[in-house]
Amino acid sequence: MLSPNEVKIVLEAALLAAQEPLPISELRKMFDDEIDADSLRMLLEELREAWADRGVELVTTASGWRFQTKASLQKFLERIHPERAPRYSRAVLETLAIIAYRQPVTRGDIESVRGVSVSTEVIRRLEERNWIEVLGHKEVPGRPALYGTTKTFLDDLGLRSLEELPPLEDIAKTLDLTQIPTPLPQPAPEQTAETRTETPAETAQTSAV
Repeated sequence: MLSPNEVKIVLEAALLAAQEPLPISELRKMFDDEIDADSLRMLLEELREAWADRGVELVTTASGWRFQTKASLQKFLERIHPERAPRYSRAVLETLAIIAYRQPVTRGDIESVRGVSVSTEVIRRLEERNWIEVLGHKEVPGRPALYGTTKTFLDDLGLRSLEELPPLEDIAKTLDLTQIPTPLPQPAPEQTAETRTETPAETAQTSAV
């Protein structure tokens, strides 16, 4: 039987080598499930404290535990790794925000909030990043898809659950989105009955995603 310190060494090695967050259920497999979940969590918390003063920190996300570099050091790392994350248009940010804070929602729900139609390209880009997924279908004629955010979305924000969602401005900074949306112009009187089409300027923004 391994001692607590030996278990922490194994956990440390596994987490440093992992490409994705590891849940407790996966970590237990390394010990043939002989260590219960609560004991592992306690040892992980001790490991987190041991790394507290280092450049890398142990965090828990929606998908599990992982090591990551501290955000305060990012500016230094960017000098040797200048690659930037993909940037997205206002249309993508607005759509993502509506899904994140109002899920589950249909495409029609998103269009009702935005006041303009949602292009297929916007949905596709969010699905490609694995930030949104279809959770089911609404029981109305046509059975439209219901969209919600994924664990990957929470992992990229360093969150464990939707209850921890920060203000929209913080999401924009963390995910490197282009800008915080400004209020949309009010539709003309003849357009209020139904969802209006995008203006040329908005179409250009949507096509930029």
